[in-house]
Amino acid sequence: MITAAVKYGPDKFVNRELSWLEFNQRVLDEALDASNPLLERVKFFTIASSNLDEFFEVRVAGLKQQMESESAARSVDGLTPSEALRAIATRVRQMVDQQYHCWREDLIPSLARNKINFLDYHHLNEADRHWVENYYQNEVLPVLTPLAIDPAHPFPQLLNKSLNLIVRLEMKSVDRTIRHLAVVQVPRVLPRLVPLPRTDGSRDYIYLGNLIGHHLANLFPGTSVVGFWHFRVTRNSELYIDEEEAANLLKAVESELINRLRGQAVRLEVDKNCPDELRQALLKHLKLSEDDVYLIDGPLNPTRLSTVWQGDHSPELRDPPFVPKVLPQLADPATLFETIRKGDTLLHHPFESFESVVSFLETAAEDPKVLAIKQTLYRTGGDRRIIGALMTAVNNGKQVTAVVELRARFDEANNIKWAQQLEEAGVLVVYGLVGYKIHAKMSLVVRRDEDGIRRYVHLGTGNYNPTTAKLYTDVGLLTCRPLIGEDVTNIFNLLTGISQFQGTHCLLVAPYELHSRMVAKINREAVNARQGLPARIIAKMNALVDERIIEALYDASQAGVKIDLIVRGVCCLRPGIPGVSENITVRSIVDRFLEHSRIFYFENACHPEVFVGSADWMPRNFFRRIEVVFPIEDGVLRERLIAEILGTVLKDNTKARRMHPDGSYTKGIPVEGGVAHRSQMEFMAMAQPLPQSTGGGEGGKDLKMKLAKRPKALKKTPSV
Repeated sequence: MITAAVKYGPDKFVNRELSWLEFNQRVLDEALDASNPLLERVKFFTIASSNLDEFFEVRVAGLKQQMESESAARSVDGLTPSEALRAIATRVRQMVDQQYHCWREDLIPSLARNKINFLDYHHLNEADRHWVENYYQNEVLPVLTPLAIDPAHPFPQLLNKSLNLIVRLEMKSVDRTIRHLAVVQVPRVLPRLVPLPRTDGSRDYIYLGNLIGHHLANLFPGTSVVGFWHFRVTRNSELYIDEEEAANLLKAVESELINRLRGQAVRLEVDKNCPDELRQALLKHLKLSEDDVYLIDGPLNPTRLSTVWQGDHSPELRDPPFVPKVLPQLADPATLFETIRKGDTLLHHPFESFESVVSFLETAAEDPKVLAIKQTLYRTGGDRRIIGALMTAVNNGKQVTAVVELRARFDEANNIKWAQQLEEAGVLVVYGLVGYKIHAKMSLVVRRDEDGIRRYVHLGTGNYNPTTAKLYTDVGLLTCRPLIGEDVTNIFNLLTGISQFQGTHCLLVAPYELHSRMVAKINREAVNARQGLPARIIAKMNALVDERIIEALYDASQAGVKIDLIVRGVCCLRPGIPGVSENITVRSIVDRFLEHSRIFYFENACHPEVFVGSADWMPRNFFRRIEVVFPIEDGVLRERLIAEILGTVLKDNTKARRMHPDGSYTKGIPVEGGVAHRSQMEFMAMAQPLPQSTGGGEGGKDLKMKLAKRPKALKKTPSV
């Protein structure tokens, strides 16, 4: 439970849930932005809906549980669960209205002008009707099940996020007319948008729900269909597993996944023109209130509209294609380990290809000198090359260990499948520590080189998922520094064996010391500022929630430390408050790629430190997960992160939004000279071979040269 702040009052903190909704508004803004290519706008439209689904499944569900437990505790921003839920409902309704107005008044007409149409059944020509009739009879009807609602047929247990039709029927007898209600669930196994056959390059669709609705009389013979309306239920999707009581974590997660589909209802979405008495009946059956219903004037599940933008059609309606750069020094697998021995290599994804990381594992799997591979897996996706490399390594006689996180939210089923396949192939699969999610991104290769055993390591901010690596911005490091290798080995032993954390040489590890070390580094900048020494903090992350970290940042701001925060999503800190946070700026960037890297820079009185890792500044990352944050010790690479990566992000005045003290955001940040900067476009333009370490991992003369230039480079980075 979060307690009220001790040092700063509730007015100095933004509510976490309301801050998240502002992030989703920034995603929706990309759909509203007419300067974006049309299909990219549709993509952001669907992403905003998918995000909102997860928000209700997890965050709103959690608040409702707090209310049911009669918890009157206030969060750090001063809101009780009931107050937060009321504020959420108001804000979500505003967002949903804006979203569907965009769909009806902007996106649909724009798509139609580009020969992409959504047709009503009654507007089909004869040939289309004939095709649709055959499709319904052969593909749809066999999987439909009409469900009556009466004393003999209680309200069905509808699956989470399934699309359904509530149907009003009339049946006439000799002396009266009897009214009935029924439900028809739209099959998930069929595409929600049915593409009609076309040969002229156009793309026309009919909604599956409307197609079923047109044929309802066939499902209920002997009745009259008065009307039908779409509705959708969102349920609590959190997994509840007592790890200490579970004899087999994999089996426990598998069992709990079934319950997710039938969890407690938290939201009802229904067609805007659905009669009030039917809405009330649905709310009663679902045990929801008026605050939980959202009236929708458009498709109820926009996520399934992804059919419109997926595929390779209509390139003129998309962002220009981008192919990540393969660094020349990593292009040849035969020299990969030799390259890493020469010095550290930094990878900036997706601008530099994640294929180099895949190649690192595939090469290790085939290399006869490699003795062992250890790997963490959080979100693996559908690409089997990472998994395949581990299986190949086992077949080649290597010792292979995979630490698989079964509870990666909404990827549990996928991870269970991979874990089982790895075990069947002979990989030693473990699930980490009781009570902690394994979120660290680590790969360890033990190799017998000519001069002895050496550890080769990959550490990163993103998942070992080649698909999302093309869509997320992340940072990775390939190194064979002995102390880092020893730290990574000890962490793997901690995860797989029975031991206590013994500390590290280089890495910062949660839940053991990451939080205290980060707070200490922020406090050190404050001390330096008070003593007149150079002090600066730049931190890039996905979310800033932790109360103690925010208090330390406020203290540092008051000491005179200039602090630039680049926070993609939730930010509970209020920047720019006079006397509290006037030296703090907060930016958020929503663009073509999902900002996902975590980078932390501390000036340290002209002895800069840069850390990169898997952890956001949130209580869950600090205290309920195994996280690894690692230093960039090579001077050239450190300078690249400071001046090139962070510097370019801080210059963004096109896709960056500035956060104001009240928690709102403004798009477009004025920069001296009036030159437009869009950081992701600039990263794509500079995706070319870059200087790496000059050998030995220390940087030598390059380190001194870069450090000498660094303060000047940083002075040129803009501030809000």
